[in-house]
Amino acid sequence: MKRRWIISLACMAFLTILLGFTVAFSQKEDKPKVVVILKQLNTDYWKTVKYGAEKAFADFHIEGEVIAPDSEYPPTKQIQMLRQALKQHPDAIIIAPTQSAAAISILTEYEKKHNPVLFVDTDAKWKNQTSYIGTDDHTLGKKAGELLASMLQPGDQVALISGMAVSLGTAPRVRGAREALEASGIKIVTEQEGYDESGRVKSVIGTILKDYPDTKGVLATDDVMALAALRVTEKMDFPIPVVGTDGFVKMMKAVEEGKLSATVAQNPYDIGYIGVEQALKAIKGETVVQKIDTGVSIIVKENTKEYVDLMTTVLKDSRSNNSK
Repeated sequence: MKRRWIISLACMAFLTILLGFTVAFSQKEDKPKVVVILKQLNTDYWKTVKYGAEKAFADFHIEGEVIAPDSEYPPTKQIQMLRQALKQHPDAIIIAPTQSAAAISILTEYEKKHNPVLFVDTDAKWKNQTSYIGTDDHTLGKKAGELLASMLQPGDQVALISGMAVSLGTAPRVRGAREALEASGIKIVTEQEGYDESGRVKSVIGTILKDYPDTKGVLATDDVMALAALRVTEKMDFPIPVVGTDGFVKMMKAVEEGKLSATVAQNPYDIGYIGVEQALKAIKGETVVQKIDTGVSIIVKENTKEYVDLMTTVLKDSRSNNSK
C-alpha cells in the first residue's frame, strides 16, 4: 500500500512538472513575434527608438527583437538584415528604411506571407504597407527653419547643412527648412552636404564660416551634424545659433547650459513604442491607423529637464543591456 502511494505521488509530481512545462511552452509559442530593423543604433535617437520598442515588447508580451547595422551606409547592410529576418518567420516586421526601393523588393516577400509591414521614422509610401509611425520630415524641417528664423532678423544670412542625398528624410527636411527661412526673409547663403560617401561627418562648417563670415545661424538636418557645427563655432569663438532636428542629449544640455536658446526634437520613444503597438493590432486583425504623426517638440530651457531625464535613462539602460 505504501509503495503504491509513493508511486502515485511520484506520478502526480511528474504530471505537475509536465503540465508546467506544457503551459510555459504554450505561452511562449502563443507570443507573437515582431522584428524591428532600424538604420543604426549608434546615436541617442536610435537608441531611444529601440528603448520604446522594447518597452512595448514587455508591456504587450511580445517576442520581439530590435536589430540594426553598425552604420546607415552602405544601405546594403540593412537589406541583408531584412533578408535574414525573413527566415525567422516573424508575425510582423517594422523597419526604418535607409533606401526604400531596395527594401520594398524584399518586403514584397513579407507581404506574400500576409505579414504586416510597418514603417517607422521614414515613410517609404509603399502601397502595401500597413502603417507609418513617425515625424513628417517636411514639417520637421519647417519647424527647425521657423525656430532658427525666430532667433534672427530679416535679411540675416544662414547656412543649411544637409544629410546624404540617399537618405529618404533629407530632401523633405531641406525643403521645409528652406520654405520657412525664405518666408521669414532669411537668406540661405550656402547649402552643403554634411557627410562623405562613407557616412562620416565632414568638417564643412569651418570652411563655411571662413567663406561666409556674415553667417548668423546654422541649420542642420540632423543632430550629428548640428553638434559638429556647434563644436566648431565654439572653438572659433563664433557664437551663432545652431539648430538640429533629433533631440540628442548633448543638444538639450547645450540649451540647458545657455549655449543654445532652443532646438527641435522628434519623439523617438513614441515612434518605437507605438510602432510595436500598431504591429500587434495588425497581427490580431484589429484596425490599424495608416499614418501616425508622432510630432515635433521645441526644446527650450524651461522643458529640457524632462527630456534630458528620459534620454539619460534610455542611454543608461542601453549601456547596461550591452554589457550583459
